[in-house]
Amino acid sequence: MNDEIVREFLVESSENLDSLDRELVLLEKDPLNKDTLSGVFRTIHTIKGTCGFLGFSKLESVAHVGESLLNKLRDGVLALTPEITTALLQMVDAIRQMLDSIDKTGGEGERDDFALVQLLTELQCDVPVNPKTAEVVRAPEPVPMLSEGPVPTIGEILIGKGAASASDIASAMRIQNEGDPRHLGEILVERGSVKPHEIVEALQTQQAARAGASESSIRVDVALLNKLMNLVGELVLARNQILQFSNATEDAAIVAPSRRLNLLTAELQEGVMKTRMQPIGYIWEKFPRTVRDIATHCGKQVRIEMAGKETELDKTIIEAIKAPLTHLVRNSLDHGIERPEARVAAGKRAEGCLTLRAYHQDGQVNIEIADDGAGLELAKIKRKAVERGLLSPEKVAQLSERDAVNLIFLPGLSTADTVTNVSGRGVGMDVVKTNIEKIGGTVDVTTKPGQGTTVKMKIPLTLAIIPGLVVLCGDKRFVVPQISLIELVRIEAGQARTGIEMVHGAPVYRLRGRLLPLIYLDRELKIEKKSETGATRDGVVNMVVLRAGGRQFGLLVDEIRDTEEIVVKPLGRLLKSITTFSGATIMGDGKVALILDVLGLAQRAGIFSEVHDRAVLEAAPEKKEKTQEMQTFLLFNGPDKARMAIHLGALARLEEFPASRVEKSGEQSVIQYRGKILPLIHLENALKERRGARRSPALPTPADALSIQVLVCHHEGQAIGLVVEQILDIVEDRAEVKSPATRPGVLCAVVIENRVTELLDLQAILQAAVGAHEEELAGVSG
Repeated sequence: MNDEIVREFLVESSENLDSLDRELVLLEKDPLNKDTLSGVFRTIHTIKGTCGFLGFSKLESVAHVGESLLNKLRDGVLALTPEITTALLQMVDAIRQMLDSIDKTGGEGERDDFALVQLLTELQCDVPVNPKTAEVVRAPEPVPMLSEGPVPTIGEILIGKGAASASDIASAMRIQNEGDPRHLGEILVERGSVKPHEIVEALQTQQAARAGASESSIRVDVALLNKLMNLVGELVLARNQILQFSNATEDAAIVAPSRRLNLLTAELQEGVMKTRMQPIGYIWEKFPRTVRDIATHCGKQVRIEMAGKETELDKTIIEAIKAPLTHLVRNSLDHGIERPEARVAAGKRAEGCLTLRAYHQDGQVNIEIADDGAGLELAKIKRKAVERGLLSPEKVAQLSERDAVNLIFLPGLSTADTVTNVSGRGVGMDVVKTNIEKIGGTVDVTTKPGQGTTVKMKIPLTLAIIPGLVVLCGDKRFVVPQISLIELVRIEAGQARTGIEMVHGAPVYRLRGRLLPLIYLDRELKIEKKSETGATRDGVVNMVVLRAGGRQFGLLVDEIRDTEEIVVKPLGRLLKSITTFSGATIMGDGKVALILDVLGLAQRAGIFSEVHDRAVLEAAPEKKEKTQEMQTFLLFNGPDKARMAIHLGALARLEEFPASRVEKSGEQSVIQYRGKILPLIHLENALKERRGARRSPALPTPADALSIQVLVCHHEGQAIGLVVEQILDIVEDRAEVKSPATRPGVLCAVVIENRVTELLDLQAILQAAVGAHEEELAGVSG
């Protein structure tokens, strides 16, 4: 038997089965949907016909009896019931298991599907037709159009060409349903309904339709994509080395080709990355079946709603989040959504709702799993944590509402009163959090009593090539993944001596009113120290503020270098047990630098220990604010020294460029930045009142200005540079609104650190800038 044919059959059948799970669940809610029913029937018919040709008799027998049941549903002889849906889903599971066996061993395995076949056969006789829907279901079908829907069946092609009548096809299918193992074409030819050459032409038409349906895409082996990704990674490393060399020379013969290589490498990297991207709907399409099965098992009524199924992630990320997402869905169904009678008593609809939502934001993917259930009982969670000895009563009493919610991530904690086969063992949520943080993501939970719970995850788009911050410790270089980076802080010599405190032996630093636990990188990695305080020779302390496990801490290093895109290389088998490092990379000079595992480093340093917690609590007894109400802003001076701010989450980087690097692309001021062209927007243009005012130049640069300060922001997947007068500080504040916006491009006027500040609207600024350029172009053409 041709292995390629079997492999193609397995791939196509697996894809069809994934869609069958979803379609059968949809069909149960809308039994009169003939398009869905015809699609389900056609899929099973295709699988049955192909497996019969390949000689998989067990698979054919199960598919055949399922096809017969579906045929009676399609003809209106039977009405779809939950029992029939469950039996059909069992058939899908049986077919999937046989396909897995064929894939692994080449055979269908030692199976006994007699009970399933008998059940499907009995259901063909025992379920009466619904008289209210019989007339609708039995309505005559129009002649199928070959250009619509999936690949047509042989019967549809013969009817469409006039080679056979609908009654001829129905008669031949009845013979098949009675146990005749022959293909449809063989029966029709023997009965004289069609001629052999007409069957051949129909098969050719079907093959052409199948090819036409797939001509826009091809299947590529994952191993080949991984190899291409590795080669692109090596190319990026070579590019970095060439750029480092060209930056040190002024030879035009080297500089120009290296810039061209930089642009081409960036485009090639982006293209190869897209080939590995998959929509998150690839995972989500399995959840309607999961929701149906668990809801039926728990005696609940639940519908599932999904938004953002087209949101794409790297295949490695998709595989990493598959299990955590499944567990969160199961948890929401078992713990979150109540039984129908409890919901009705609480004034809700009997049917609960589970919502899945995905979207891109700030260069990451946000995934939300929300239910409209009873919410989390914080008192019960705290009591369980004490009963299981996970926390002391004193520590629990000091927890904020946010920290109490996050107790569900503690290993061994479960609020379930009884253990079921769905949940209740307390070994799920901590694994979810650990697995998400392993790929550089974060998990956050919010809950409202009586209204429901939402779990929000932020995860990176890819793990293969990531931006990282290069730091020095001693004479060693390390890379900090930028996804964990909050900000960089330079502590001057005088502040370092008084600002770093020791409480219960744990070092802390007060940053804008918040106490940060500190980690000395040289001490954790046993590198020869430059000073006891982590200061450089001139007494300055360099601190990298990081986030891990939902907490922030400061990492003290000797020197902070620039950020650059790095290619992640996995550690060898003998080094994987070292939790401080997550991988390695090759720098531009050809030397290896280790990539820090931020979460592992924090755990090793004891950031999550009770000593650090007590140190922070005792050093800041006056702080009773709810941290969830605080927001982080970047403050800067805009036109006319106006004090302005943007949310820190919209900011990618702060840059200072030589004014001489600014170029023109048409009417747009641009600058070459990290292998791409970054458009520059001056706030004086975007915010200027235009009524009768003369517009200033696209990018006013005073003659004596040697550099410009730029905020690099991401907006709807596009990087833009906002040119500002002066960057002031990063602050946390509640930002109480004092007045509405006074001009386009400003959301509102707020008070930050007791001073009136304009909060910018990036979307309005971008639209205003684009409109300004369009007006200028129209004026020139006029």
